[in-house]
Amino acid sequence: METVYISSPLGITKIIGDENGISVISVSDVGTNEVSKEIPKVLQDAVLQLNEYFEGKRTNFDLKLNPQGTEFQQKVWKSLLEIPYGKTVSYMDQTKKLGDVKAIRAVASANGKNPLWIVVPCHRVIGTNGSLTGYAGGLSRKKWLLEHESPSAQQSLF
Repeated sequence: METVYISSPLGITKIIGDENGISVISVSDVGTNEVSKEIPKVLQDAVLQLNEYFEGKRTNFDLKLNPQGTEFQQKVWKSLLEIPYGKTVSYMDQTKKLGDVKAIRAVASANGKNPLWIVVPCHRVIGTNGSLTGYAGGLSRKKWLLEHESPSAQQSLF
């Protein structure tokens, strides 16, 4: 496995992967890890695509993914990939789509264990009442990501 640390608007992003795909993308506060001087070849595309995302030039990722998790977690993470850029769904919507409304806590827990920050967009899942609930990266990062992905704010007419 190769690892690289890059700077992002939300902190230091760690990317781990190999020829089988990207296994981990996570974020930590600045000062936690040093930005890498070299990018391993196998991670260059992931770095490029994340940078394009933060620059507002990319709305979809095209990466080979290899997250490690249970069969249930994999199913939940796969469902996250179906949430379009700039859109949100509630935990209940996601749970209904997966076919078992009684599994809402398990679905929320699986979302919280998502190892592929941004690329598998768990930040697009919100509370039924529209609240920004439950985000492993911190609610301030979730808010930033949703604002980054939202359609341009209307300019004031006055």
